[in-house]
Amino acid sequence: MNLNEEVITLQVPASAEYIDLVRLTLYGLAVKIGFSFEEIEDMKVAVSEACNNAVLYAYGDLDAGVAAQAPQPAPRIEVRFVKKNDALSIIVKDDGRSFDAAAAASRAKPVDGGSIDDLQAGGLGLFLMQALMDDVEVNSEMGTEVVLTKRLVKSGEL
Repeated sequence: MNLNEEVITLQVPASAEYIDLVRLTLYGLAVKIGFSFEEIEDMKVAVSEACNNAVLYAYGDLDAGVAAQAPQPAPRIEVRFVKKNDALSIIVKDDGRSFDAAAAASRAKPVDGGSIDDLQAGGLGLFLMQALMDDVEVNSEMGTEVVLTKRLVKSGEL
């Protein structure tokens, strides 16, 4: 961490009902930093996607096998907000099943002109995050860590 960075850490249960806490924390911090309403809404959608992926895919089927095993700590998602001079990075980390973003991207293909019924649901979260944020990194070692970065553009800098 740089001396000109501030880090706010939030840890929530890996459950959809707690994603609102992440979004509210993001909103409060982003307003203080000076992001526009539209930029904040984009960041909220991107962070929701990252958290939803952790809930659905990292820990999605743990409940079935946990009953027969010894008690384990409840699955959690750690979210770190890294405030920099000119950007905000949001790091969403889970300790569940890892996700190989490079392999998923290589399997992605353009949508052919077929029927909408032929489309498969899911798998668009990463592309949505990339469209909404300035930079997206996915690290898959012992769980998955998604780093979402939005640069702060002050009025007159365009």
